[in-house]
Amino acid sequence: MPSYQHITVPEGDKIEVSPSGRPQTPDRPVICFIEGDGTGPDIWRASKHIFDEAVAHCYGGKRAVAWMEVYAGEKANGVCGSYLPDETLEAISEYGVAIKGPLTTPVGGGFRSLNVTLRQELDLFACVRPVRWFEGVPSPVKRPELVDMVIFRENTEDVYGGMEVEAGSDKAKRLADFCAAEFGWKIRPGSGLGLKPISQTGTKRLVRAAIRHALEHGRKSVTLVHKGNIMKYTEGAFRKWGYELVREEFADVAVAWDDCGGDPAGKLLVKDTIADIFLQQILTRPDEFDVIATMNLNGDYASDALAAQVGGIGIAPGANINYETGKAVFEATHGTAPKYANLDKVNPSSVVLSGVMMFEHLGWQEVADTIIAGLTAAFAKKTVTYDFARLMEGATLLKCSEFARAVTDNFKRI
Repeated sequence: MPSYQHITVPEGDKIEVSPSGRPQTPDRPVICFIEGDGTGPDIWRASKHIFDEAVAHCYGGKRAVAWMEVYAGEKANGVCGSYLPDETLEAISEYGVAIKGPLTTPVGGGFRSLNVTLRQELDLFACVRPVRWFEGVPSPVKRPELVDMVIFRENTEDVYGGMEVEAGSDKAKRLADFCAAEFGWKIRPGSGLGLKPISQTGTKRLVRAAIRHALEHGRKSVTLVHKGNIMKYTEGAFRKWGYELVREEFADVAVAWDDCGGDPAGKLLVKDTIADIFLQQILTRPDEFDVIATMNLNGDYASDALAAQVGGIGIAPGANINYETGKAVFEATHGTAPKYANLDKVNPSSVVLSGVMMFEHLGWQEVADTIIAGLTAAFAKKTVTYDFARLMEGATLLKCSEFARAVTDNFKRI
């Protein structure tokens, strides 16, 4: 058993991973958690209550989670003297699965983003964001029930790779001079510069994960979202390599639009669309989209835009997964909201729904289904936190902890 300076390892067993990358979950798995900053402790306590009650409801004590706290963000800086201690990365890598609240990124240097650093250091190449509407949740669109998508966003490349230099710096001048000399590119003086790497390897493993997810969950299509009409050798290559993968590895079960004219004849249809058109069409005809595969920046925009259609980022779940190693970090997709810290006020649903994804990843589908049923009943009864209560007529306003209990009370009726 590994030993750490600040992390206490509970009694439990490590999650093993099969050669195919699937977790082999023991009855008492050790799962890492990071409370998060700001409202993080409030929403983590509420979420943990729901998780533990759902596991107990489903398995009657035969299974349980051994929670292991690891540190990142402000609490880590206080406990360990670092916003992202090496032992946190080591522990998540060793035990394979973690769930976290929102994190503050330190201002004035250091990590560009703790969330991005976790993804890149652990090579969690797929950011997976399911987006669906729950009955009763307030929405700004007329037909939110038409939105039912899963976004696979590449996590390690594109402009989020951090390959940029500051305007006016010596590095910027040297890079601009090199580009002028080698490629004849005229770059305006005083420009900040960045690189946008899109690789065949990164593209194909992301699209492969999206296609497998679609096949395993009975989805009808995968859409490659890109801006390849302008960025032909990066985003255009993403489209090209995605279609190549369909033909190379999935020809028996999937077909590219270009090869079937839009008639997949019972196979999974893999199609593509331009990113700006996609952002329009998810408003005008969202039911035409199912599983989405896209690059980092496009996925960031699209996932938040879709979340707004079904109730907001406050209830949007997220997972960062390496489907080859089985390692995964599930996370709140919203910010820390420090003005609400320690007020027991905010909606914990983003972490709760991320936990649903975690239990599905672990193969504990009964737990995931129980939590979804409890949440659905709470929303339908209008027993909600302030963010929804202010938008609903006849709602019962609950604190964060009270909402968690309302969800688990519904388990008794399942």
